Order: sequence, then C-alpha cells, then structure tokens
Amino acid sequence: MSNELYTDGIGEITVTGTIVRIDLMSLSATERDASNNPVPVFRQRIILPVDAFANAVDLMQKALAGLVEAGAVRRVNDAPTLPIAEIIEPGHAPVNASPNFN
Repeated sequence: MSNELYTDGIGEITVTGTIVRIDLMSLSATERDASNNPVPVFRQRIILPVDAFANAVDLMQKALAGLVEAGAVRRVNDAPTLPIAEIIEPGHAPVNASPNFN
C-alpha cells in the first residue's frame, strides 16, 4: 500500500541554486478568513533537483494537453469570460474552489 497526499494546490515554488521546493497547500478545516472562506495552509513540501522539476513540468504539460483534448478542461484563453470553476466543471462549480486557481 502506498501513502497518498491530497492538495488543493501549490502555495509557492522556490528555486535555490539547483534545488526546487514546491509547497503544497490545502484549505483549512478550521481556519477562516474575514469572508468566512477556508484559509490555505501549508501541508507538505516536495524538494527535487531542477532537472527533475523540468521533467515534471513537461509531464504535467502533456497531461494537461490530454485533458484539454478530451474536453475535460478548457484553457482560460479559450473561454475568457467564464470563471475558473465553470471552466473546470461547467454547471457544477465547486463550493470551496482553491484560491490557487482564482
């Protein structure tokens, strides 16, 4: 059995020399902002060499292209008047969309 980690998005990417650090964030179950929206909180960090990061970005771009081709998502430039929640899931906007995608 493998461990799995859910994340609502990436909070920050830091490059120091040849090392890339990716901070994974998720929406807090208990902390709220002034508008009563869940606050994004740091959960875990991925640390990898810059060449592995470049390979990961390439792989993610290919995965995104496949999702776009399949019609699962549309790029923002394809539908500039729609909010991101409508682009991801037309007619079924998530209640707590990640602030990383606003």
